[in-house]
Amino acid sequence: MSFSLSFTPGAKQALKELKGSANTRKRFNAVSRALRFLAENPRHPSLQTHQYFSLSGPKGEKVFEAYAEQGTPAAYRIFFYYGCAHGEIVIFAITPHP
Repeated sequence: MSFSLSFTPGAKQALKELKGSANTRKRFNAVSRALRFLAENPRHPSLQTHQYFSLSGPKGEKVFEAYAEQGTPAAYRIFFYYGCAHGEIVIFAITPHP
């Protein structure tokens, strides 16, 4: 099953900032690849998707974290929850790992 991705304004802005800078082109490519995997299969092994217990969605949805990068300082992560529509994933944060 393939999923449709929806983005919050904050996630859209983060993606736009990554795309807009030559310094972050490699990170943008990694995040884009992870988003493709997420749309195809949220459990894709390279994403290492797992529930993130410190947050919940706006209606109490379970939040998940997927890896866009690994083994690099401040590796990027994608935070999402499953939306109301069938097959919808809501991306609400694209951010470096703290």
